[in-house]
Amino acid sequence: MKIDYKNAPNDNILCVDMKAFYASIELIKRNLNPLEAHLAVVGDKKRKGSVVLATSTALKEKYGIHTGSRLFEIPQHDEIIIAEANMQLYLDISMEITKLFNSFVPLNSIHIYSIDEAWLNLNGTEKKYGGSLTTAKKIKQKIWDKFSLLCSMAVAPNMFLAKVAMDIEGKKVGLCKWDYSDVKTKLWPIKLSKCWGIGKKTEKKLNSIGIFKVGELAKLPLSYLENKFGIIGNQLYYHAWGIDYSKLEGHYQDNRHNIGRGITLLRDYNDLEEIKTVIFNLAEEVAKRARHNNLRAKTIKLSLSFSYQESEKGFSRQTTIKKATNLSQDIFAAAIFLLQKYYRGETLRKVTLSLGNFSNNSYRQLKLFGSDEKKIKINQIRDQLEKQLGHDALFYARNIQKGSVKNKIDNTIGGHKK
Repeated sequence: MKIDYKNAPNDNILCVDMKAFYASIELIKRNLNPLEAHLAVVGDKKRKGSVVLATSTALKEKYGIHTGSRLFEIPQHDEIIIAEANMQLYLDISMEITKLFNSFVPLNSIHIYSIDEAWLNLNGTEKKYGGSLTTAKKIKQKIWDKFSLLCSMAVAPNMFLAKVAMDIEGKKVGLCKWDYSDVKTKLWPIKLSKCWGIGKKTEKKLNSIGIFKVGELAKLPLSYLENKFGIIGNQLYYHAWGIDYSKLEGHYQDNRHNIGRGITLLRDYNDLEEIKTVIFNLAEEVAKRARHNNLRAKTIKLSLSFSYQESEKGFSRQTTIKKATNLSQDIFAAAIFLLQKYYRGETLRKVTLSLGNFSNNSYRQLKLFGSDEKKIKINQIRDQLEKQLGHDALFYARNIQKGSVKNKIDNTIGGHKK
């Protein structure tokens, strides 16, 4: 099959990756140079096995410590700083950077890939800011002027090529631009293991048939890849030729679609009452978030991840109730129904509870002689007291029973300290 780039997407897509984001923020906070100082960000300084979440460039280059290393692997030198993760600060700065992007392009031209990475569609910015590279340089300079943070960038005709260009060349030179004429000389020599979008399982299958580089993948017939990998085979083929037909669309968390919270347990849980207490903690959290967003849910989903010692990984089950709710008690009752129906005593290491199928909170059916109004009032009072006085202002006694994870839920974001 002959590739015709005339019909391929030809946009000005900018991929931006904040360099050593967490570590740089911590160093700037300490008035240290993010390029020269040695710092590692960990989840918990008190646990020797705590995972390293980020490292400064200097620490990585000099000591070989990288994301995924453990705290006990870091040498005890005076020049090395160990910082505990401050996820709320990182999220706040990430939001400010997104606002900066928005000063150059509309929100629907920004796709947030992660807390420190995004794609921007620069189409239409030429008249105001100049060509795509000129615009990218201005964005890069503004990030430095406002936050003292460095970033890697790449411009390409589509999202895939921009991401790969940023990973392969942009991280080395700061800013680069690839187009379709660069596919054979820059994309094809890349090893599959270094190419974004190719997972380890897919790489292993391709290696088994003698394919180790992107250029070798491009030489395989489209029909062969589709037969072997299905729809993913189609994507592999076009990506190998530098083509990506996916459109960049604004990407935001939609609380009307799903509200959920998961907690990874610090030890194995197999006591039924302790598990119920964890579910109660989570029910309070997701119910509070639903009330905050003025939403009521009809679908409650419970997901349990088992310990590695179990033969199965876990399960996810959901139930839909007759009347939408945002009351902790109702959500807890629905989750316990799922627990009793599907749980068979396995050892747990993670519990997740989520809500869906929302309606607006402005309308609700009231029981003439029911207790809903009392429950609603209690939840409203607790929300108000928590806002004014903190998480421990007023809480149910179950939150201090054995197995409770309330304190961890209240003080972490994404599993890390706020």
